[in-house]
Amino acid sequence: MPSSAPTKFILPDLVSDCPFQPHVSRHRKQVTTETKKWLFQGDNLVGKIRDRYHGLNCGLLAAMVYPTAAYPQLRVCNDFLTYLFHLDNLSDDMDNHGTMTTADVVMNTLYHPENHQSPRIAKMTRDYWKRLVSTASPGVQQRFMETLDFFFQSVTEQANDRQEGAIPDLESYIALRRDTSGCKTSFVLIEYSNNLDIPDEVMEHPLIRSLGEAANDLVTWSNDIFSYNVEQSKGDTHNMIPVIMNHHSLDLQPAVDLVGQLCQQSIDRFMNDRAQLPSWGPEIDRQVQIYVTGLEDWMVGSLHWSFESERYFGKGGREVKKSRVVNLLPKRA
Repeated sequence: MPSSAPTKFILPDLVSDCPFQPHVSRHRKQVTTETKKWLFQGDNLVGKIRDRYHGLNCGLLAAMVYPTAAYPQLRVCNDFLTYLFHLDNLSDDMDNHGTMTTADVVMNTLYHPENHQSPRIAKMTRDYWKRLVSTASPGVQQRFMETLDFFFQSVTEQANDRQEGAIPDLESYIALRRDTSGCKTSFVLIEYSNNLDIPDEVMEHPLIRSLGEAANDLVTWSNDIFSYNVEQSKGDTHNMIPVIMNHHSLDLQPAVDLVGQLCQQSIDRFMNDRAQLPSWGPEIDRQVQIYVTGLEDWMVGSLHWSFESERYFGKGGREVKKSRVVNLLPKRA
């Protein structure tokens, strides 16, 4: 007899698994107000896209993942994160041609900000970029552009998979997801928000890269668990849970549990890497310590924020955080 389709699943207790303490910037309310003004000015966001912004609570996310940033830097970070969610929402409704067109506009604006293109997304890009480059080191500017380019390449690949109804294998999915998450660019903003100027050869050290990867994996895979319900209702399979169900022939709950175990392993990997960091001298070590603490803030902050935003659990986030029970939404027509 085939088993009946599940109606709910239990979340792994990732909040308890994460050993870091959450912090919130005192500038949270101010950046939330100012970013909303920036986002809603003119015709930046209209109709349904504007509705999606309400309940996102991105100001809290920025305040938790960049808690030590001064107000001007936190404002740029919050503008960027809100803009990234906006791009993510746009790309969900696009084919690969649409994502490539958006990518061209954004990347051309970064490389040639003096060229005044008119699309709304170009104006928004030019505006936050102008503010970012005024204090960002050359290394930060370069890493920001490179990682955002990776984001667009991977989102285009994701759109291809969506068009073809393809579910990638686990290894390909993990590599792609590290870029579609936008975490790499968001982690560059840890350097920017704390006025760091860490040499390229230090940022490219295998342990620093591995720490970034472990943090990215936790943020991304936990996000796959939290966003699964909404995504399954839309038939979206760019998520680790359906990838594992498909390739390991698992039912829903065992697949969720396995992703939870992988999240725990990424925390263990992070702790292990952190304990082995070499020394580059007092000044660079100080900056590296700030950067690594920034990765910790991202890991713990994103977990707590996911239950405060309405993006994944509607208005029931706090209840889900306590009970860890997620009732499956019906599939949309």
